[in-house]
Amino acid sequence: MDTRTAAVSLRNVTKTFGAVVANEKVNLDIYKGEILALLGENGSGKTTLMNMLSGIYFPDEGQIFINGKEEIIKSPKDALKLGIGMVHQHFKLVDVLSATENIVLGLEGKLNIKEASGKIAHICEKYGFEVDPKQKIYDMSVSQKQTVEIVKVLYRGADILILDEPTAVLTPQETEKLFRVLRKMRDDGKAIVIITHKMNEVKSLSDRVAVLRNGQYIGDMKTSETNITEMTNMMVGHTVTLNIDRPDPVDPKPRIEVEGLTVRNEEGVVKLKDVSFTANSGEILGIAGISGCGQKELLEAIAGLQPVESGTIAYMEPDGTKEMLIGKDPLKIAEMGVSLSFVPEDRLGMGLVGNMDLTDNMMLRSFRKGKTPFVNRKPARELAEHVVESLEVVTPGIHTPVRRLSGGNVQKVLLGREIASSPTVLLTAYAVRGLDINSSYTIYDLLNEQKKKGVAVIFVGEDLDVLVELSDRIMVLCGGEVSGIVDARTTDKNEVGMMMTRMGGSEEHE
Repeated sequence: MDTRTAAVSLRNVTKTFGAVVANEKVNLDIYKGEILALLGENGSGKTTLMNMLSGIYFPDEGQIFINGKEEIIKSPKDALKLGIGMVHQHFKLVDVLSATENIVLGLEGKLNIKEASGKIAHICEKYGFEVDPKQKIYDMSVSQKQTVEIVKVLYRGADILILDEPTAVLTPQETEKLFRVLRKMRDDGKAIVIITHKMNEVKSLSDRVAVLRNGQYIGDMKTSETNITEMTNMMVGHTVTLNIDRPDPVDPKPRIEVEGLTVRNEEGVVKLKDVSFTANSGEILGIAGISGCGQKELLEAIAGLQPVESGTIAYMEPDGTKEMLIGKDPLKIAEMGVSLSFVPEDRLGMGLVGNMDLTDNMMLRSFRKGKTPFVNRKPARELAEHVVESLEVVTPGIHTPVRRLSGGNVQKVLLGREIASSPTVLLTAYAVRGLDINSSYTIYDLLNEQKKKGVAVIFVGEDLDVLVELSDRIMVLCGGEVSGIVDARTTDKNEVGMMMTRMGGSEEHE
């Protein structure tokens, strides 16, 4: 029994959305001067629970106590008055405003920018933040934007901080810098909750771990007294093997050859500059880079969705025939066996139609092959049933609109459909973005199955631990250029992280 005074006590908190019970009679204490990791699979109710604490949702039942006193939190404004601040995964900043302007935006009363800048400087000095108060948001890196979000809630007096997937798009070096700041905040008496799927980070940062499963509170434990396997088993409810399988490539042959590729976006900004590499059959080529370094443009250029300024992209048929892809229609490229499974921040709108059900979304891949004006729905229905069963997609049925599925289940549907087309090249980006550990391993197994079949897999990932364990080779992009290609079996995430920020570099000689 913990004798400390809890900063937050949740008692029998319940939240439902229609027939779905997101949280059921949850009892949880959060203490001052600790970092609590909140764990659970996708759909376990972690974010919903924290959204009730931060005033975004209102509980159907239960009580919330802040520093021992029962409070009613009806809005984020109420939460901030009680010293609760949440930093969301997708930042809520105005790009054209400076750091200071974003931090004070929405506050009542007369604002003195000079005074505000002084207070911001004091917060930064106290905890070790690096923020230029005058810098515009559009000139900032992802980690700088996140820093502004954290300073924003501290400026408003938050003593209880909730961070949702805080390291999703940070390099290892930026992550360690963030962790140093969070530890200082903890030592200053702040109560900090992090929601994350990265178990190595849970182990290195948190003091205590609390686990939710199917909306229910399962229990908590001191991080120092547990291990990653035990935490994962508690989350999932059964034993999970945590070793990512990495079979050796069998007889790899060039499948995609990119030479001197330069791409500009619609605003004329160079997103890829003189990029050259080869992706081989039967291997996973990982692509690492800070968010926005050209990963999206690279995959879209190969798939025929992105105009190319200069350079060549060649596709090598299994029989050795060489075909140039630039200038070809995306449909033609897809028919040749080059399949793109891109999971953007908005998973719907790129590849899936939210209002259509699973069967109809499967048909988006095949309806053009019909010989008559009437579409045969049977193969698509069977494929939808197969994807739901094999990938354990949680859905009321195959006639459910995909917009009603959780993000993780949408990802499974998207990737399952692309794999069902039997590609020779599979381009996949952020395939496990936001997925819990169990679902992620299902996806890794899928990618390895494709690799064993001789498919060339190009895998853009955010988690460097995963990239290093899953890939055969890793190409690192920095500012749209290749800063190196390394053997994943002999590198580590720190070397890759340094290459991502041009602090180091390594070239593979082929």
